Order: sequence, then C-alpha cells, then structure tokens
Amino acid sequence: MRKYDCMIIDDEPHSVEGLKKYIEFVPTLKLVKAYIDPVEALLELSGVEKVDLILMDIDMPKINGIELSKQLREKTKKLIFTTAYTQYGYDAFEVSADAYLLKPYSLSKFAGTIAKIFPPADEKENSHYEDDYFFVKNKEENHRLIKVKYRDVAAVESKQNYVMIHTPEKKILTYMSLTEIGNILERFPDFVKYHRSFVINKQHISSIAGNTLTMCTGLQITVGEYFRKDFVSFLEKRLIKSTRRP
Repeated sequence: MRKYDCMIIDDEPHSVEGLKKYIEFVPTLKLVKAYIDPVEALLELSGVEKVDLILMDIDMPKINGIELSKQLREKTKKLIFTTAYTQYGYDAFEVSADAYLLKPYSLSKFAGTIAKIFPPADEKENSHYEDDYFFVKNKEENHRLIKVKYRDVAAVESKQNYVMIHTPEKKILTYMSLTEIGNILERFPDFVKYHRSFVINKQHISSIAGNTLTMCTGLQITVGEYFRKDFVSFLEKRLIKSTRRP
C-alpha cells in the first residue's frame, strides 16, 4: 500500500495533536512534519521538493492560511484546509484547495476526505482510459446531458462557479468547480495543471511557443509561474533534439 507524505500547518497545538491521531488511523498517510508557526513553514517548505499533502489551518497569526497557500501551493500535490470558519470557502477555491474541513470534524469525515482525494491505487490502475466516459449537463443546451470521453477532453477551464470542458468537437459549460473535476481527471496521468485556471490533457497539446501552449482546439494557455518547474520537467522528457552541431 502506498503511503502519502503529509504535513500539518496549524498554530493551535491541540488541533495539531488531534490531526496526528487521525493520521495514525489512516494507513495511506505518513506524517512528515507539523508546524505551529506559519512563517517557519513558509521558510522551510520553500526549499523542499513537492509533498503529497498539506493540511493547513486558515486563521493563523503573522500569515493566514489563504496567503500562505498562495506561496506554497506549488509545493504540494494536495491541499486541505482545516478551519472553524465557513467564510473562506471561495478563497479556498481560488487557491485550488482539494477539500475544506470544518472544525470540529470526525475521524470518519477526515478519512472519507482522504480516500476521496487519494483513491485506492488499484482503482487507478484499472481505469481504462480508452473506454471511460462521463455525462455532464451542458448549461448552453438547456442542461441536456452530454456524453464525453475522457480521452476527448483537451482542457477544462474554470469559469467561476462553472467549468468549460474543451473538446475537439465542442465546448460544454457545466456547473462544477475546477477542483471537483480535477480530482476525477487526476486518475489519468495525461491530465495536469500548468495554470491555476486550467486542467489540460497533454495528449492534446499541438504546439508550444515559449511558455504558451496551443491545444488542438486552438485554445492558448500560458504556463503559470507556480507550475513552471513541472512544465519544464515534462518538456525535457518529451523534447527530441539533435546532438550534432549545426
């Protein structure tokens, strides 16, 4: 069973201890470190490789969780806010949080959230990309259900409370957050984020000019600063160039 490295950032020691106990009950999680000082977390995590999960409080002194997440979002694959306040929901969406847990939350709620963002490995391995499809309601067609094959999705674009699904044949506007559909698409390795407002399918990139991607649909996306390192890594693996001198 794969274990996912996680970190806690919460200025309340009792909340940290509670989370530690919950993590012990979830066999897929491994706690790497817990911070009670958000500034210390920012300084240390700025120089480390990407971790699997950060569990972060919002109402903290010096730097609140929303501001801190803007600096650290590229350092974690998954981000869960743990807070006693409901008013930060939209802010959490803006920084692409994967979940929003309201304190006090139960062990079952916590474990269920973890299972949702980290589906069992065998479920991912048995996903047949070629045969899989889904239905969504298209707002621009009186909410008619549209069948979409995962392999046909070129990009998904955030549109406030909606997302625009771009395919070679059409665009579909449906009521869903980018985080929600991103959690579903991530089981396919071709879907990645190189911009905070888009999830793209690498198979549908038709050309690259500098930091601008042109998809097969004609959609152009500029690689975001937070995602530059991942993009360069992808490009280095796929770029074929001659070793001869011109």
